[in-house]
Amino acid sequence: MERKKFVGFGELLLRLAPDGYLRFPQAERFNLNYTGAEGNMAVTLAYMGMPAELVTKLPDHEIGRCAQRTLAKYGVQTGHIAYGGERLGVYYLERGASQRPSKIIYDRKHSSFAEAEPGEYDWDEIFQDAGWFHFTGITAALSDKTAAACREACAAAKRHGVRVSCDLNYRKSLWTTERAQAVMRPLMEYVDVLIANEEDSEKVLGVSAARTDVIAGKLDVEGYRELAEKLTESYGFQAVAITLRESISASVNNWSALLYTGGRAYHSRKYTMQIVDRVGGGDSFASGLIYAMLWDFDPQKTVEFAAGASCLKHSIEFDFNLSTPEEVYQLIQGDGSGRVVR
Repeated sequence: MERKKFVGFGELLLRLAPDGYLRFPQAERFNLNYTGAEGNMAVTLAYMGMPAELVTKLPDHEIGRCAQRTLAKYGVQTGHIAYGGERLGVYYLERGASQRPSKIIYDRKHSSFAEAEPGEYDWDEIFQDAGWFHFTGITAALSDKTAAACREACAAAKRHGVRVSCDLNYRKSLWTTERAQAVMRPLMEYVDVLIANEEDSEKVLGVSAARTDVIAGKLDVEGYRELAEKLTESYGFQAVAITLRESISASVNNWSALLYTGGRAYHSRKYTMQIVDRVGGGDSFASGLIYAMLWDFDPQKTVEFAAGASCLKHSIEFDFNLSTPEEVYQLIQGDGSGRVVR
């Protein structure tokens, strides 16, 4: 049985990165691909066989059309993209290794999407065949206009009985904690499923996890359960999902997740990952979570599927998680050997 459509609302960016692990001063050329949190999720869900659409705004020139065609190539619906403005947002990525962290530089001010007016999107039409709407804190952070459009979209989603999820995705380069809390707290009244990590919840909602030191790689799982419980009590979420990343180095991370729903916490297994490309890891977790919820998996299977999908993404170049449900099932059922498939 086909599930109802996933709708993501956010900016599509151009990613530019030097070859391999070269630093910016060493680069003589940059590899490019198109990316963005909600776009990454739409591609992942479409690749997994779900109907998925990205609502965004692109410049009406060839680069904007290349971005749109990239989405369409992976089966993402693009019929409600607005066109106009002058530029596509860009980010530059220097990939880290061992003890050297990755570095991202944004160049996205005054992009087509950031300058889009809220009324440019026909949300009543968009949500006619939708079952899920997702936005991130990044979208709300870009401008007052995008924040207003998020509220407009959330209100329309509720009118149409569409479930709403939000990944807080705090980015200090985009806004202050004071501005983030002023904008995001009122939007939480629309949110059914919240996705976060320890920094996001503290910076955006003012609620922190106890007994955790992310720099030292020390996570207290009970502290995260308490955090999810607090968030649920404060905002009435149906579910709170928290990613648990232990950064041993830029190249090696431990990865697991917690799902809190129905007054109970569910924990995934923990993976030790040798990272190929970390960017998009959180988006792949969120899309795996939504896939599982749209298929009505039980809570334990849901958090296992989301964590496993994200684990696989860390082995894939660029931001899209091109993993099939069958590959995720194989991993979460215990086959993480990485042996050649013939």
